[in-house]
Amino acid sequence: MDLADDIFGAVNEDLLWEAVKHYRASQRAGTHKTKGRWEVSGSGKKLWKQKGTGRARIGSIRSPLWRHGYTVHGPQPRSYDYSFPKKKLLGALRSALAAKLADGKLIVVNSFDVKEVKTKEFRKSLNSLQVDKTVLIVEEAKHENHNLALSARNIQGLELVRSNEVHPYHLLKYDRVIFSQPAIEKLQVSLKSSVSKRKHKTGEEEGAKKATSERRRRTRHEKAAEVA
Repeated sequence: MDLADDIFGAVNEDLLWEAVKHYRASQRAGTHKTKGRWEVSGSGKKLWKQKGTGRARIGSIRSPLWRHGYTVHGPQPRSYDYSFPKKKLLGALRSALAAKLADGKLIVVNSFDVKEVKTKEFRKSLNSLQVDKTVLIVEEAKHENHNLALSARNIQGLELVRSNEVHPYHLLKYDRVIFSQPAIEKLQVSLKSSVSKRKHKTGEEEGAKKATSERRRRTRHEKAAEVA
């Protein structure tokens, strides 16, 4: 099948790093927590009077300076997710596909026609495709393939995702990627449309700049001719 050069072309490693960093940050649970002053067990009564004892002044047994006291400015539950531009995500996806194609680890099959739920038979099909390590299988989003999901779920090192859920992190995590032909065609159309819009805008801007510079040159030549 024909692959578009705009998608399976150059690899932007910096963009891939940003996309993977964003994905891993969004997957963090953020459930770390330390106890504050109001959460530590213990009396709040002043242990001894402020002056006259010769000892250091203390207000509570829950002081952070003491053992079993609270933690000052400790971590609290929060989300590590942050916004990531959609154009950068699509660019990283194009770079990940290009990297897999350049390494010769991108496989396209006509379809995943699994007639019965047999993990052993599906493993044999993967062996015929020379899949000896981890593998990512991408199926079309609207295609309900229940037998494929049941046959592939018990194979170690295999993950099944839909074409609208595939992420650059998935493509880089697994050794090989297997697309069904409808899935990669649909993904290629969506990625190609985003590239063409970007290039079209860039071409219009360059054309406008050239037209402006030509007008300025003509004006300068006309003024020079009048002075002469």
